[in-house]
Amino acid sequence: MNKYMEMAVKEAVIGIRSGHGGPFGCVIVKAGKVVGQGHNEVIIKKDPTCHGEIMAIRDACKNLETHDLKGCELYTTAEPCPMCQGAIMWANIDKVYYGCNISDTDRIGFRDQEFYEDPKEISEELDRKECIKLFEEYVSTPNKQLY
Repeated sequence: MNKYMEMAVKEAVIGIRSGHGGPFGCVIVKAGKVVGQGHNEVIIKKDPTCHGEIMAIRDACKNLETHDLKGCELYTTAEPCPMCQGAIMWANIDKVYYGCNISDTDRIGFRDQEFYEDPKEISEELDRKECIKLFEEYVSTPNKQLY
């Protein structure tokens, strides 16, 4: 077993046995060194965004004192859901390795497949004109970072 995936599995076991959430653990590696790790904490934190990948990204950003994880690899026990995939992309992580796939998570009762097959349309544009003004203010701000 890959040593980093083994660490992700151990992280998931901690979460399961502690009652923190589902069987999802994650580690982030840069230049052969673990810079972040986490497991699903949705239940314990009462926060649906506390997936293993998100917790590991937060940990890595804190440890590296940056919001940009370029040069990092992520090892996770399951294929990232759309939310986590978005966070991985925003963090500029170079490579993702996962254990179980979406069908596997569906088989144990998680509904990731639903987000890929039939996403619910819940969004509607509102007050765009006022929000464009906010964007214009941001664009005119010196030394801004595009994140």
